[in-house]
Amino acid sequence: MRLRTCLSILTACVLPGHARFDASTVAWYTSPATNFTTTLPIGNGRLGAAIWGTAIENVTLNEDSIWNGSFVNRVNPKSYGALAPVRSMLASGNITTAGEVTLEDMAGIPALPQSYSPLGALRLDFGHARSAIRNYTRSLDLRTGNAVVDYDYQGVTFRREYVASYPDDVIAIRLSTSKAGSLNVVCSLERALFVVEKTASATEGVGTLVLKANSIADQDGPIRFSSQARIMSNGGRIGTNGTSIVVRGASTVDIVFDAETSYRYESERNRDAELEQKLQSAVKSGFAVVKKNAVSDYAALSERVDLDLGSSGMTGRLPTDTRLLNYQHSPDSDPELATLMFHFGRHCLITSSRAKSSPGLPANLQGLWNQDYDPAWGGRFTLDINLEMNYWPAQVTNLAETFTPFIDLMDIIKPRGQDVARSMYHCDNEGYVLHHNTDLWGDAAPVDNGTTWTMWPMGGAWLSANLMEHYRFTQDETVLRERIWPLLQSAAQFYYCYLFPFEGYYSTGPSISPEAAFIVPDTMFKAGSAEGIDIAPTMDNSLLHELFQSVIETCNTLGITGSDLHTAKKYLAKIKPPQIGSAGRILEWRLDYQEQDPGHRHMSPIVGLYPGSQLAPLVNQTLAKAAKAFLDYRIDSGSGSTGWSRTWTMNLYARLFDGDAVWNHTQIYLKKFPSPNLWNTDSGPDTVFQIDGNFAFTSGIAEMLLQSHEVVHLLPALPSAVPAGSVSGLVARGNFMVDMQWSGGVLQQATITSRSGKPLAIRVQDGRQFLVDGGAYLGPIHTRKGEKYTITLSNSRR
Repeated sequence: MRLRTCLSILTACVLPGHARFDASTVAWYTSPATNFTTTLPIGNGRLGAAIWGTAIENVTLNEDSIWNGSFVNRVNPKSYGALAPVRSMLASGNITTAGEVTLEDMAGIPALPQSYSPLGALRLDFGHARSAIRNYTRSLDLRTGNAVVDYDYQGVTFRREYVASYPDDVIAIRLSTSKAGSLNVVCSLERALFVVEKTASATEGVGTLVLKANSIADQDGPIRFSSQARIMSNGGRIGTNGTSIVVRGASTVDIVFDAETSYRYESERNRDAELEQKLQSAVKSGFAVVKKNAVSDYAALSERVDLDLGSSGMTGRLPTDTRLLNYQHSPDSDPELATLMFHFGRHCLITSSRAKSSPGLPANLQGLWNQDYDPAWGGRFTLDINLEMNYWPAQVTNLAETFTPFIDLMDIIKPRGQDVARSMYHCDNEGYVLHHNTDLWGDAAPVDNGTTWTMWPMGGAWLSANLMEHYRFTQDETVLRERIWPLLQSAAQFYYCYLFPFEGYYSTGPSISPEAAFIVPDTMFKAGSAEGIDIAPTMDNSLLHELFQSVIETCNTLGITGSDLHTAKKYLAKIKPPQIGSAGRILEWRLDYQEQDPGHRHMSPIVGLYPGSQLAPLVNQTLAKAAKAFLDYRIDSGSGSTGWSRTWTMNLYARLFDGDAVWNHTQIYLKKFPSPNLWNTDSGPDTVFQIDGNFAFTSGIAEMLLQSHEVVHLLPALPSAVPAGSVSGLVARGNFMVDMQWSGGVLQQATITSRSGKPLAIRVQDGRQFLVDGGAYLGPIHTRKGEKYTITLSNSRR
């Protein structure tokens, strides 16, 4: 009865029943997870679950506000008096001593803010011997957001469905079987550390598991949380065994789970009341309604965008982990793997960044999913690339709602950063400062103690760019006025105080080019040493240029006059422009220093190319050429060594209109970096998971198809390897929604919907002539909200 079609060097087999798994929108597997980076992630923005699908299931559980502890003021008491001496040393060329004093007198004490922590796990023991399981599949549907495990055991089919509901704010699970009365399961909530209470009870046919715990030891100021699972069965008996719920002889078992923390509900009484309300509501509604609500809500976001980059045929019907292995040897056979990864990035953003509770928290280094009590880099919000990168696809791929938790965190950061600006930098003008890491408390002090990463006071400037992009895409003036402008204004105020005149420009210092080091030249001290701290690195100037431009744009949009507008213009005029070195490349530092690592993973000096636009080809061809020279040099020297770095490269080459380079780096990424469950990794499937590269992959695919700096640019970087395809639902700045089809490497038709009635300027590919609604394009169109405009090529240029 089974037709085996063997493909690939692995002789993987495709079974007829697996044709239901769409190659572009479903990740699926024929075996359980073997480690955390093979689990299936679901979430509702606040609650996360990683599905293992093992014979004894252990669903890894997360809640976004379970971090190690409370806020700690880490400002170094010596920092207030250190700024002027350090600047004097740097200006005189005493680079090494300045760096040593900076780290001694200005780095935070203690060195680190709080870290993200797991909640625990839901353990489900079915009594099934792994060796007797047959016809196993495990899948994650990126259109519904749900995970499913199916298998046969002793002639009976068992199914597990996993749902994370945003509307009901719970995780729900249905266990079912093809044979009435054959479902037995022992359920427990587990956590390894700092458990305060763990109980099981059964009343009137409903089992209740309770797990209360602290994130760290009680005396150290933990986050406290309460969690519960409610278990109901159709048929069978529910009882208890110690701290477990035991179900025997059921046909279906439904489980709903929630957790609440002291971050949002300070008292245990309030936490328990919130739990009770949500769980009672979900139990009353029943699994089918909770699932329907969840799928309807999720699909309303996921289905906004559709993408076709070509068909993979039979290759696309293979299990996802097999496809990843095949791709290493035959990438051209599976274009739908790129489409799947694009959709997976959107799935991760939808499921890790929704503001159901107040305040919301944005996606951290691991999005929402973490099983380690001491995760890599603390699982924090890292600000010298990672948090910003997490939100690159939010606007362009039509997920603006996912950005609300980002703004919520910024509101938390602002008063903390104002305190640090006063106590470290003598700035008492309502400006806030932020360094290269923060946590759920908005910790704004310098983090760790390293010459190439600690002293970077530019976090507020870069996060401000994300804020402004939200307005440019949505055109929501209410959000701009009420939420974004106060943050932009305060960020700028800090720099008005902090910047100092140096060689004719307003300059930063001490500062760094994130995580990169230079060799101190012979004319400075200590010659030959590798240092990171200096005055006015190129990235700082680019971020300041972007910030002051954003302030001016906001003032013009909202009709703000006076000192805010005039001061921004004054400072913008005195920011040093990007410099081009003797080799024709954008310089990384104020001088043409020798790099310690020419192939460094960070692309900081060309942040003005992407995500900024200062170096873009349509803005300044000379700077764009120098940016490309820098990028090529970095890549040729070994850059792109991490997943996030390689995906940043995709976006950078897209901005340079080099579609073939974008696709080359897309294929390199897919060959090397994704884990079996498609999560991004630091340097390969067996290395650390961090989610930023997933988001940058999605934005990179979008960027090659649509750009929108002053002009809606259709197919700006279309690869020759993708001659035909389509995309719908992308968003351009100005709040235009764009659908496109192309064939033979040429645009066939685009439909642009004006969602805010703004002027519409258009460019097609490399400047091809085109028609709008059948007539010649004569310049920017004064659009009307809700109207659609059809773009086709002029016959002479097809």
